[in-house]
Amino acid sequence: MTEPDQLIAAIDAAASLDALEAIRVAALGKAGSVTALMKTLGQMAPELRLTEGPRLNALRDAVSTAIAARKTALEAAALDARLASERLDMTLPVAATPTGSIHPISQVMDELAEIFADLGFAVATGPEIEDDWHNFTALNMDENHPARAMHDTFYFPDTPGSDKRMVLRTHTSPVQIRTMLTQKPPIRIIAPGRTYRSDSDATHTPMFHQVEGLVIDRGITMGHLKWTLETFVKAFFEVDEIELRLRPSYFPFTEPSAEVDVGCSWAGGTLSIGGSESWLEILGSGMVHPRVIEACGLDPEEYQGFAFGCGIDRLAMLKYGMTDLRAFFDGDARWLRHYGFRGIDVPTLSGGVGA
Repeated sequence: MTEPDQLIAAIDAAASLDALEAIRVAALGKAGSVTALMKTLGQMAPELRLTEGPRLNALRDAVSTAIAARKTALEAAALDARLASERLDMTLPVAATPTGSIHPISQVMDELAEIFADLGFAVATGPEIEDDWHNFTALNMDENHPARAMHDTFYFPDTPGSDKRMVLRTHTSPVQIRTMLTQKPPIRIIAPGRTYRSDSDATHTPMFHQVEGLVIDRGITMGHLKWTLETFVKAFFEVDEIELRLRPSYFPFTEPSAEVDVGCSWAGGTLSIGGSESWLEILGSGMVHPRVIEACGLDPEEYQGFAFGCGIDRLAMLKYGMTDLRAFFDGDARWLRHYGFRGIDVPTLSGGVGA
């Protein structure tokens, strides 16, 4: 057997990747046998180089090809052996397997959707990047309104050739405008989603979640608004008896406007919803301003409506006893294990919306 044949035979007989690597180094390494032969080409006479060059190149290629083929075969055999030896014990307790959880914000959004679906409300969505007409002007906010200030709102750079100024929406109210522009009354929607304002502390974050409700129809009154909010608060906090207090307030897009407080108590330093020992503000509301209805192409003499809005993050904090809003966005697995919800904790009015 010639030396090249012996080298190929050794490669084919290599029993492991380490043994194969040793053969590769011995043959093709800097001091390898094939490398040494290739170095002799420069010292040969031109006539001899014409015959030896192709032969040595063919030898090097054959050795490289054999090594690559053997490496592939050894790796495949190692994988087959590993797959044959590894087993998944299906009898292990489920608790031994790490599990994911539903974020409290997602849970509360599902609870809101379940409650208002029972009242005939649909869920509406809209873009998070809005133009200032939908975000401000159509909502009866004049050019000098404080909410338009740069220190409160995230503005995008002006687009050359466009008269629209784009912002990260400061509330989900633009969804109400888009709905009134594209749907005919009667309208009953809630608009949950992310909103953005330039603020950050224990109870404020630059990005937060808000839900707003809108009803547009004939003959709508503040009585309808109060009943809707009472029904919502009872179902969300799972309390049979609650008291609401509507305090006169001002919002550009509603008239009259009211801040809504819920009766509560602080027995033992723990917040409990119900009763009237104390009051806690939970949302803003009011009758949709005639100018807003008119801006959406509807006749305010024919149609009336009410709207309300509150922070989803704040609702979660009140219901589940969370004290710092910033923890909602930290991505701390320990916090999620404590406050998170299982995937099977689906809110239902019959079984209780809360987990």
